[in-house]
Amino acid sequence: MHTTAFDNLLAVYRSTSILSLLAGIAGVLVLRSALRVARRRLKTTSLRGPPGAHPIFGASKDLFEAPDTGEIFDTWAEEYGVAYEVPTSFGGKKIMLCDPRALAHYYARETWTYVLTDSTRVFLERGFGRGILWAHGEDHKRQRKSLSPAFSHAALRKLAHVFYNCAHKTKAGWDALIDIGGGESAIIEIQDWMNHISLDTIGMAGFSHEFGSLDGKPATIQEVFSAFDASAKQSFIDIAVVLFAEVFPVFSYVPVSCVKSLTDMQQTLSGVAKKLLERMEKEKKEGVIDGKEDKSIIGVLINGDRTLDNQSLTAPNHQMKELLLAGYITTSNSLTWTLVELARNPDIQSKLRDELLAFGSEPTYDQLQSSLTLPYLDAVVHESLRIHPPLTDFVRVAAEDDVIPLSEPVLTKSGQAIDSISVARGTRIGLPLACINRSTAIWGPDAKIFRPERWLEKDGIPKKAQDVQGYRHLLTFADGPRNCLGKGFAVSEMKAVLSVLVKSFLFEMRDGPGTQIELCKGILPRPRVVGEEGAAMPLRVTRYEGY
Repeated sequence: MHTTAFDNLLAVYRSTSILSLLAGIAGVLVLRSALRVARRRLKTTSLRGPPGAHPIFGASKDLFEAPDTGEIFDTWAEEYGVAYEVPTSFGGKKIMLCDPRALAHYYARETWTYVLTDSTRVFLERGFGRGILWAHGEDHKRQRKSLSPAFSHAALRKLAHVFYNCAHKTKAGWDALIDIGGGESAIIEIQDWMNHISLDTIGMAGFSHEFGSLDGKPATIQEVFSAFDASAKQSFIDIAVVLFAEVFPVFSYVPVSCVKSLTDMQQTLSGVAKKLLERMEKEKKEGVIDGKEDKSIIGVLINGDRTLDNQSLTAPNHQMKELLLAGYITTSNSLTWTLVELARNPDIQSKLRDELLAFGSEPTYDQLQSSLTLPYLDAVVHESLRIHPPLTDFVRVAAEDDVIPLSEPVLTKSGQAIDSISVARGTRIGLPLACINRSTAIWGPDAKIFRPERWLEKDGIPKKAQDVQGYRHLLTFADGPRNCLGKGFAVSEMKAVLSVLVKSFLFEMRDGPGTQIELCKGILPRPRVVGEEGAAMPLRVTRYEGY
């Protein structure tokens, strides 16, 4: 009995000690977190900015639910200047940068001084694996170096025929729909067809694989992305979990609807990528694909690694999933927006068609890359990319203390004018890409108007816009070490598809010039006609008989 009593006392003592230890550890963590927050507040410049609309989520909930954050950030930039502070969840804050000099400084240090947030890395890893989008530092540098040859001009030049094949399949499909209707026009769901074009293009150009989407074959890739977009209609609990995850990444594993959709997307993409890689690996061992060397993006990547074996297919698997995301969703979105803008601006559409018809033949890859061969086509594409960047904004976190210079002064909360911002390690930095691309302060008073002529006029690009160092002074493809490797691919695909379709068809808004368009949320914001379900963008497409 005495032994039992002693053992019980000892167990109580041990459990108390364990609880005390855990409580002590928790206390240390809380204290450490509080000290970090205090350090950031002391060392980070306190800027003016909008008030928090929500007691817990600050401005994050409104931004998360807004279809077009670019408009919100633009309003704040006009009120608070080129750098301002936005309240985030649980009393946090992020500094938004809209200044060309600050942007140049940031991009020169991205992936080292400024890195992905923990919640973003969890999202990317769970959805697409540890590919180049997930990596940073030396890992990112290594992955980018291995991928770069697949996106060179020499590699992409061999893939231009894929763009035209998909464009001509689309033309044939639209001609058939018009014939079925018995007239000269048909109402066609443009977004759907642009999805088909982008999926089949990335299938063949990316992996030498026929998805057959333009031929009417069902594609699980489209289904899983559509399911993820559908999960964007979230309850307050869903939104709260996503916003909690920004601060506490462990919430990314709470099984709400978007997290379940993310898991489904990962499983589907992994299955597709695994099958494609196994097939490509088999063909690599045989040395040929249909009698020719595989010229696809992943084919170049695999063939370039002569040491690749069955145990080292993990990296290509991750890259394939990211290529499916980047090559499918972003380009289809950009093509849709371009056709919408042409339908809303018939004079611009006619001018583009005249240029394409006068040129006659299909442009080669080098001509597609040039801004001189078909200057108005080039202007239309880049104006669309300016007005409608697929990714509207993103956030990074400072991995070390830094000082960000500004090209013009801003006011601190105390009213002091400053020309640089001090940021402490752990500070969140946001870049509102859509706001910067459409800023009247940067692009002039007509910045929000779709006007391709600005790319052709002598002084069409203002000096402030020229100070933006991204591709063609845009942040659509980002800049610095993490700039988009596939920008040449995307621009060439857009130009090739437009060169075929605009010569063959006239585009009009289904409900007339006054048709209202809104943005619907998903993996990326997409346009839709107000009142339509999902991301439906029906246009009236008429066969062009003028040539």
